[in-house]
Amino acid sequence: MQSPVTLVLIAVTALVSWLAFNNRRLADRLILWPPAISQRHEYWRLVSYGLLHADFPHLLFNMVTLFFFGRLVERLMLQITGSVLTYPLFYVTALVVSILPSYLKNQKNPNYLSLGASGAVSAVLFAFILISPWSLIFVFFIPAPAILYAVFYVGYSIWMDRRGGDRINHSAHLAGAAFGVMFMLAMEPRLLQVFLERVTNPSFG
Repeated sequence: MQSPVTLVLIAVTALVSWLAFNNRRLADRLILWPPAISQRHEYWRLVSYGLLHADFPHLLFNMVTLFFFGRLVERLMLQITGSVLTYPLFYVTALVVSILPSYLKNQKNPNYLSLGASGAVSAVLFAFILISPWSLIFVFFIPAPAILYAVFYVGYSIWMDRRGGDRINHSAHLAGAAFGVMFMLAMEPRLLQVFLERVTNPSFG
């Protein structure tokens, strides 16, 4: 079975990002800028920021990750709920949830901007890791078990979020990852037992 929602998300994100690379007005209209939300009530920015990316490598990394892991998560959600709407609802909600901590923290900061689908992609990735913790994930072409990558990812994101200074929204990564796990368990609580059984019985591949 194909994964139409994942492919549509990739296509739309890639198109909007590409258009915004050379269209400052479009980027300004969609980016997460707190005063536009709190003062102008432009709530769509809580989602539309995820259609923008800083540059092509940023876009490529997120969309490649979404392509490889989103398709499996999409198929599983369809299998569990029987609804094609579950996965897009999950993705859009992940965009909102992942950016909320940053938005609330910077609600009165007119100099704060955020963009990129990384929070929602983190939700998809960690939903996959919950399902298949010992699958090999290639990190800079080096294979690593998904569960070990998750531990490193969370630890690194916490450290960098506290340290700051690299212009990457690590808070969104963490919130997105947590949401991905919680959404999956809320949708199907038995996945926790499956996860624990798989973690304690390693099977690489």
